[in-house]
Parts: sequence; structure tokens; C-alpha cells
Amino acid sequence: MSESSGVLKKEARQLLQLALPLMGAQLFQMGMNITDVIMAGRYSSVDLAGVALGSSVMWPVVILMMGLIQAVTPTVAQLNGAKDYAEIGEVIRQGLWMGFIGGLLGSLVLFNIAPLYGLADVDPAAAAVSIEYLNMIARGLPALACFFCLRYLCDGTGFTHAALVIAAIALLLKIPLNYVLIYGRFGFPELGGVGCGVAHAIIMWAQLLLILVVVTRKRFGYTKWMSKFSAPEWIRIRALLIIGIPIGLTLFAEVGIFSLTTLLLGRYGAEVVASHNIAMSIAGFMFMMPLALGHGSTIRIGFRLGAGEIKGAGITAGIALSMTVLFAIVGALFVLMFREHLVAIFTTDPAVRELSVVLVLFVVFFMTFDATQTGAIGCLRGFKDTRVPMMIALFSYWVVGLPLQCALGFGWLGEPMGVYGFWIGLSAGLGVAAILLCRRLWYVHGNEPLIMSLAG
Repeated sequence: MSESSGVLKKEARQLLQLALPLMGAQLFQMGMNITDVIMAGRYSSVDLAGVALGSSVMWPVVILMMGLIQAVTPTVAQLNGAKDYAEIGEVIRQGLWMGFIGGLLGSLVLFNIAPLYGLADVDPAAAAVSIEYLNMIARGLPALACFFCLRYLCDGTGFTHAALVIAAIALLLKIPLNYVLIYGRFGFPELGGVGCGVAHAIIMWAQLLLILVVVTRKRFGYTKWMSKFSAPEWIRIRALLIIGIPIGLTLFAEVGIFSLTTLLLGRYGAEVVASHNIAMSIAGFMFMMPLALGHGSTIRIGFRLGAGEIKGAGITAGIALSMTVLFAIVGALFVLMFREHLVAIFTTDPAVRELSVVLVLFVVFFMTFDATQTGAIGCLRGFKDTRVPMMIALFSYWVVGLPLQCALGFGWLGEPMGVYGFWIGLSAGLGVAAILLCRRLWYVHGNEPLIMSLAG
């Protein structure tokens, strides 16, 4: 085996050591969402549609909030690589302020979301469930935001197993909580789909308590994040926001287009929304490994840059993107072969099942695009390059994808294609994003002056 081949294999192992626990954590997180879909769906199709619509509104808010705080990950990773441990503690203290305030603002949005459903002309019965579901979720957002900040301390220092263990515990709690609160067992009221929201809020607070158990251990003592109290410092918060705002808007642009698609499909009735949500749940499940590799590449590239290994960071980016595409292709083939069995897990309704199987074919088509753009974004975040990827995402999803969705779905260019037109537009937006983001990564990874300026 040549020396270069050995280096590549070693780096691939390093990435997998970071990514596999993150993939597990994301699968458990997806498991909580799938649990909501399955259990609400078996309660009633209206409750399933309400939970699906609520999730489509909740996730853009959560993702935007999470993205702002995600600036902590590459910042901590670079500081860790540079062995500037004392500065890590200050980053975390300021990140917690960002998280707490962001969580309160997110709660305020969800508490006042009802007018959106009227504008989107959503089915009234599903909207009623969705609004109450979001009112429950809002009560947990401050805890969730602070959890993310402390989790990113673990991730940025390479201890990604913490996210895995906490997500596993959260799923184990979610299933019985859903059962009790949806169906009204053991003296609790029968809340239907709204019970999913109550359970979710409880889990958010439980996750914060669990991450506190982790980060107060001796292994994180070197960061001194608990050594003193720090009031909010605008200079430090501004430095995080310069990185975090583009991350948040990038995530919001992607998740937002998926969520808006669900809202626009709300006018076609509960069966279409339910089928769409099932297809998206399958896509999200298969997306977990590419997403984990993207996050792992952020950590690994950040660490190598902090350690002064600029050329090595470029090698990591190439390996990470190649692995991401490979996993996506394997996942797409799996979905193609077993799509009918996968859909059967989610629903027993024949009409919903028939449409879901067709929509899953679109998942097979766009999985490679989605994985590629996510892998490229993850690598670029490791370089702290977040502003240009944000602009690419906004252009791809909202200038290319959304108009094409509406034109095909509503029939602006001919015969209305309904749900199929929306999925074609979605696929096109992801394809454009994948191409442009890969071009940006190619430009950045070999540009040492730009890399040094971004590291700041």
C-alpha cells in the first residue's frame, strides 16, 4: 500500500469516527419525527396532516435558530486545533446567551403562527391540530437552543458520542410519552396529534439536562467554560453571528423550501399532505449519513486549519465529498428496491400508500443532489466560508426551485401537475445548489490567502 493511500484511508477513518455517532444521533432524531408520523397517522389522517404541517413550520424556525448557534462548531474546532483552550470557554458562554435569546424569539414566532395558515388556505381541521401542536413546541425552544450550544462544544472538541447517547435516550422517552399523550392513557387527556407537541417540549428540556451532565464532567474542564460568569459581549457575539447568520439562513433556505412546499400542498387535502410527508420522511432518513459526514467534515477541517494543516484540510474536503456521494448512491438504490415496503411502515390507507410510492421515486432521483450539496456546505463551513454558500442556497431554492415548483404545480406553463410539479421543482433547485456549491468548494480549498482571511 502506497503512503498516499495510507494517508487517505487514515483520514477517511477519522471522518467516520466523527460522523458515525452524529449519524446515529440524527437517525434517533429522525426516529422521533417518524414516531410522530406513525403514531399520529394511526390516530387519524387529520392529526397526521396537522402534525406534518406543524413540523413544516417548526423546523425552519428551529433550523434558523440552530444555524445561528452552529457557528460554535467550526470556531471551537479551530481553537481546539490551535490549542487555544481558554478561548473555547468564552465562546461557549457567549453562545449560550445567543441560544437563550434565540430560543425566546423562536417561541414568540410559534405562539403567533396562526395567521400563516389562513394565508396558505390550509384545511381548517388540520390547521387546528397544527396550531396547538406548535403552541406546545414553543415551550421547549429556549431549552433546545441552549442544548445545541453545549452539544456543539462536544462536537467541536471531537466528542460526538454525546449527541448519539442523548438522542437515543430522547427517542426512548418519546415513544411512551407519545402513546400516553396521543391516546390518553393512565389518566392523561387524549390529545391526538397535539400530544406529539407536548411530548416534544418535554424532550427538549430533558435533552438540556442530559447535555449538562456531560459537559460538567472533568474531560471538559480544560475549556474552563464554567470558570466564571460572562455578560453578553457584543464583539464576541458579533464574530459568531458573522459565521452563524449565513449558516442559519442557508439552512433556513433549504428547510424553508421543503416546508413551504408542504404548506402549498395543504390545499390539495390531507391525503396529499400525508403522502408528501411520508416520502419526505423516507428521504430524510436516508439523508442522515450524508448530513453526518458534512458535519464531521466541518469539525475535522476546522481542527486541521487550527493546527496549520491547510493542505491537509483540502484533502479532508475531497475525501468527505467523495464519501458523501457514495453513500447517497447506495441509499438511492436501496430506496428504489424497497420503496413499497418502506411506505407500508407509515400508513395503512390505500390511497395514501399508492401516492407515497410514486413520490418516493422522486426521492431516488434527487438524493444524490441533496447529499452532494450538503457535503459541500459542510466542508465550506469548516473553512468558515458561509456567506457565499448562503447566497448560492437562496438562489438555488428560492429563485430557481420555488418558481419552477409553482409554475409546474399550479399550471402556469400549461396543464397543472399538482404534487408532481412541486417535486420536479424541488429536485431542480437541489441540482443547481449541488453544482454551484461544488464549484465554490473547488475554488476555496486551494486558495490559501482566502482560507487565511476566512479563518480570521
